[in-house]
Amino acid sequence: MSQKVTYPHMGTLNIVLNSVLHELGLEVIEPPPTSKRTLALGAANSPEFACLPFKITLGNFLEALELGAETIIMAGGCGPCRFGYYAQVQREILTDLGCNFQMLVLEAPQNGWLQFLHRIRELLGSFPVRRFRRGWLLGLAKAKAIDLVEMEMEKTRPIANPTIVDQIYQAFLTQLAAIDLLAEVETLASEYSRHLRELRQGRRSPLRIGVVGEIYTVLEPSANLDLLKKLGNLGVEVIRDLRLSHWIAEHLTLNAKKKAALRSELERWAKPYLQYFVGGHGLESVAHALRYCQSGLVSGVIQIAPLTCMPEIVAHSVLPNVSRDFGKPILTIYVDEQTAEAGLQTRLEAFVDLLPPVDISLAGS
Repeated sequence: MSQKVTYPHMGTLNIVLNSVLHELGLEVIEPPPTSKRTLALGAANSPEFACLPFKITLGNFLEALELGAETIIMAGGCGPCRFGYYAQVQREILTDLGCNFQMLVLEAPQNGWLQFLHRIRELLGSFPVRRFRRGWLLGLAKAKAIDLVEMEMEKTRPIANPTIVDQIYQAFLTQLAAIDLLAEVETLASEYSRHLRELRQGRRSPLRIGVVGEIYTVLEPSANLDLLKKLGNLGVEVIRDLRLSHWIAEHLTLNAKKKAALRSELERWAKPYLQYFVGGHGLESVAHALRYCQSGLVSGVIQIAPLTCMPEIVAHSVLPNVSRDFGKPILTIYVDEQTAEAGLQTRLEAFVDLLPPVDISLAGS
């Protein structure tokens, strides 16, 4: 009998993971879509000052275990960010609640995907390398396809009918999830990207906001209360570097040398405001915000992060200097289980109302 495995939601990560896990012959128990109940379950059983991603993912696990999941797959980590402790603390909480499960903690490999493969085999037993490679390549291709279509969607939503844009995007995700042939992924992404470009007819919004922050709260709509969608509905094009395929590459495919080169590039961009790694995506928040402001591509920047997130608090402390030096407004939004959607909408509307348009010619097509 195959293991019944589950994992936490993070944006569209489920589409990618399902391709890999199904190829390995595992039965996937996908957590229900993150809801108010998910957050309530997680918050009720978490330490009070745990951050929002911790609470939501714990809620995902509790709901998946209710559906019969036996094995939880969770990422690990190291460094100043508390993410590296999530799995250990969540394991203790679930055990104290009397849950029957095993947790497989996958640490980011230091030498590419082959090291990741060996770790998977240690945890799940032997399986043909070709099956893992096929699932891995299919999942990675799907992540890149999602990012491609999302970039087109974020250009299109501000100037097209948002309902039609949503319908196109959801149809794309539904078809992408069902694909099991690598050759079909790129074709599907190209087709839907073209549909979105046709809705724009060569136009782009004169209002652009760069979005930076902690990766989970940028990618997970339930954590950011659909902030990216709200901005699009306000006529704003979102500019962001934090995307699913980038996260996968950074944690699972880049070797130590390439990771060091990436960090060096971020540190170069962040100078003289921040000269060192502070954990999480704090360095990225400063580097990306600085690049957006310096390039003139954006009207302003929004930083979004979980309340009490130390790396983003460090980034927040220096972003006012970036705003002052480049004359671009920067808004920081912290979210937790108490964040109200109406309050967020009001803050976004007020921020957008103050923004000047950017030079269309700088953004290209």
